[in-house]
This record gives sequence, C-alpha cells and structure tokens, in this order.
Amino acid sequence: MAGATPFATYPSLCDEVVLISGGATGLGAEFVCQFAAQGAQVAFVDIQDEEARALADTVAATGSRRPLFRHADVRVLGSYQEVIAEIAEVLGPIGVLVNNAANDARHAADEVTPSFWDERMRVNLDHYYFATRAVAPMMRASGHGSVVNLGSISTHIKLADLVVYRTAKAGIEGLTRALAQELGRDGIRVNCVIPGWVMTARQLAYWVDAEAEETIAREQALPRRILPADVARLVLWLAAEDSSGCTGQNWIVDGGWM
Repeated sequence: MAGATPFATYPSLCDEVVLISGGATGLGAEFVCQFAAQGAQVAFVDIQDEEARALADTVAATGSRRPLFRHADVRVLGSYQEVIAEIAEVLGPIGVLVNNAANDARHAADEVTPSFWDERMRVNLDHYYFATRAVAPMMRASGHGSVVNLGSISTHIKLADLVVYRTAKAGIEGLTRALAQELGRDGIRVNCVIPGWVMTARQLAYWVDAEAEETIAREQALPRRILPADVARLVLWLAAEDSSGCTGQNWIVDGGWM
C-alpha cells in the first residue's frame, strides 16, 4: 500500500473528489491509498464490504482523510448510477473517475454461454461507459475532469482462457478514444492505462507460479516485478492537471513486455 515515498505530489489533486470502482482490493485498493495520500477526497465502491471497511480504517490510520465507501454492484447499472449521485451529494462534484472494477477469472472459450457473456461484459466494460455518463455533467459544469479507464495487456499478448475478458478490455480502448472525442470540448479528458502482469495478492494466489515467473522474466524488458504502485503513480499523473494536454491515449505500464 501507499506510504511515505519520494514520488511526486500533485497540488491539483488536493481536495479533489475522486471515485474509484472496485476499490476494496488489488489495484483499486492501491489507488484508494495513493489518492488519499495526495489529499484527495476519495470515494470507492465495491461488493466486498469487509475488505472495504478494513481498507478505509487503514487509510485513516495513516493520517489521510478517511475514504468514503459505498456498497455497489457495478453490474447493476441503474443502482450504480444512483450510488454515484449519492457520493456527489456527500462529497461534492466528482472531478476524477477511475473505472477499475473487473473480473479476470479464467474461462474456456467453448463453455461461454450468452448469460455468461452478458454478465462479464457488465462487470468488465459496460459500467465504464455508464459511470462516465453519470459524472460527465459534474465535470462539464466545472469545466474540467479526468476519467481513467483500466485496460489490460491481455488484449495484446498471447493468452488462453480469457476470451470474454480480453474482448471487453479491447472494447475499453475503443471506448476511451470515443469518449475522449465526445467529451473533450467540455474539458473532460479520458485516458486508458494498460497494466502488464501486476503482482496483486489475487494474481500471486491464483496464477503466478514458477512457470509464470519464467514467462515474465523472458517477456519483460525490466528484470523486476510490476507492482500496484507502479500503475497507481501513472493513474495519479493522468488524474492531475499535470497531464492536462493528454487525452484519448493508451498508457502502458508493463515493464517493456509489449
């Protein structure tokens, strides 16, 4: 998790209202910690209540402002948009949206059913668009805003048993370009961060074995693991006004794999 580091501080993020989906664990939890350390007013949603409350306690214990947690299932789009409106009522207009919630559980291509396809698209793609729709009027009214979408290296490399996930993540790249064009005249920036194989607790528990470590060592240019903080620092920059001229782009944090 984030702590005292020699890395950059962004004055434009202090007191900014930031919403992160899927913020209870993994990359999302790192984003919550890093934005809170910048002095932002952080809100996050998740379906993992226990982990979310523990994270909020951890952040508050560091001396940062306690993040606001709300239970929300991003697959239920109408309810999720209602939660977004409630967060804005409590904290003020949302200026940064980090669309992060996803499910990368493996699945065989010949076992995908229409209902499975629909559910995975809802959790991996659909809410990115509808959450952006929900915050766009707030950003438009303030004349600026930043939306950061989380893509995946999986779209660009050889991986099996992830056909629906990879399709959704490819869609996020197209969505980013389209929304950047649609919202740019209102001062709203939309970018996509593409992480490589990030060593979250979930990845380490389920998929990073000796063979995976060999693949990472072979494919990456940098001879080290990519950590959640590596991704978070890029997300901070894209959220801050330091990147005010950047929109509609893919930003890769993969140790030189691609």
